[in-house]
Amino acid sequence: MRKSLILLFVIVCVNQMFAQQDPQFSLNSYNHLAVNPGFAGLNNAICVSAINRNQWMGFEGRPVSTCLAAHMPLKDINSGVGINIVQDKHGFNKDFHFNAAYSYHVAVGDGLLGLGLGIGMLQKAFDGQDLKSPLSLEDPNANVYLDPAIPHSESKVVFDANFGAFYRAKDFYVGLSTTHLTQPQVKLDAGKNPFVRRHYYIAAAYFWQLPDPQFELRPSIFLKYDGATAQYDVNATLIYNKQFWGGVTYRFGDAVVAMVGYNTQMDLGFGLAYDITLSSLRSYQSGSIELMVRYCFSVKKAGGPGSYKSVRFL
Repeated sequence: MRKSLILLFVIVCVNQMFAQQDPQFSLNSYNHLAVNPGFAGLNNAICVSAINRNQWMGFEGRPVSTCLAAHMPLKDINSGVGINIVQDKHGFNKDFHFNAAYSYHVAVGDGLLGLGLGIGMLQKAFDGQDLKSPLSLEDPNANVYLDPAIPHSESKVVFDANFGAFYRAKDFYVGLSTTHLTQPQVKLDAGKNPFVRRHYYIAAAYFWQLPDPQFELRPSIFLKYDGATAQYDVNATLIYNKQFWGGVTYRFGDAVVAMVGYNTQMDLGFGLAYDITLSSLRSYQSGSIELMVRYCFSVKKAGGPGSYKSVRFL
């Protein structure tokens, strides 16, 4: 019984740690739309992508996150549109995000600046049926809600909005954005969360063509801040022949991430990332794994601002 109660305590603590946080992903360079609506339509292609992440494998109540995104340019009105759907399950909590993004594009130098707004909804749900208490440990068939300390299952839906600016040039990109712009009130009795924290993001990368034209090196950074804690990802990715790629990310104080991927000639792309945990949680789990599939096809092949080497890598 003692071990079960300790496990319950650990899971609840992890639950509270992540209750205010946007989902964690490692393949951030392929997931811009999830946090920055200004990116919609900027890569001059129609793109559909899916990412699934299993975090801290082997840890009971671990976060499992799935992101589905689609976006495209609307050249006639210098704009882009997209949709983004995220489901994040952690412990006894389940979050569902949906937003529609609009981005207005402005030619700046040899690139495009996208100014975007995302509007949608956020659902937070709590399921207490799988919780354990001293009563249920003594009698597995006992109703867990007989214990007054066990909160009942509930779900709340609130309005949510994001804002972002994303600039993409020939040799680099940089994005600034914020999610949960209005810090919506959720007031889940189970989680005691008065509001969802506003998150701030910075993403940047440089495309460095190596002496051998078949190779390109892309150093990048990804920063996330929720007003209380900050996360810093530093990545270097090597691309061969615009098809094969591999990289390493260091997430300060948390993990080292190894990633590989392949893009077909038809612009169908696949990616795999594996996190090696460096924090004290490493003794209780076997790392995190993330899978990505994406299909992009160009709307128009043309020169000038907004036309780039490939649609495969953004």
